[in-house]
Amino acid sequence: MTPATDRPLRADARRNRARVLEAAEVVFAAKGVSASTEDVARAAGVGVGTVFRHFPTKEALLEALYRGRLQRMAEAARATADAEDPGEAFFSLLADAVEHSATKIAVADALTKAGVDVHRASAEESRELTEALTALLLRAQRVGAVRPDLALPDLMAVLVGASRAAEHATSDESRSRVVGLVLDGLKASRSG
Repeated sequence: MTPATDRPLRADARRNRARVLEAAEVVFAAKGVSASTEDVARAAGVGVGTVFRHFPTKEALLEALYRGRLQRMAEAARATADAEDPGEAFFSLLADAVEHSATKIAVADALTKAGVDVHRASAEESRELTEALTALLLRAQRVGAVRPDLALPDLMAVLVGASRAAEHATSDESRSRVVGLVLDGLKASRSG
């Protein structure tokens, strides 16, 4: 959601909005999505009125966080477009996405519970992410790092599954192992 007007935000308003989003990331990661907007305002060093001026509801704030995460992942995928080792870039991006998925999942679940159609609300960001991941996947397949039969819908399903599996890991070591096992299944076979 954006402010009620289409006018560009003043520099101080842009800074406040960015501070609120940064604080919300930290607060919701630490306390879960049940944390209050007052907690977010306090962490951002602004009044709660500033939070509501930018995000009229908690769901609007959560939606902005969700969309921001998708944008950052798309940017990260685009940034690896010319990586020297497309396979390493591909697997590194996926591991990072899974590692940072817990809050994203919680936000998506909270939005869905509140009646927000997450897919519709993030359609533009999802399209950009799909394009960036497709390009990275194809490059990694061309160099033989990723199995050739992996299609983007399969990749997205694996990412969701790996993210959900990581939620059930009992330690950081266990989570890394689980993610590694899942991602190893995407590697091209070296036998033959």
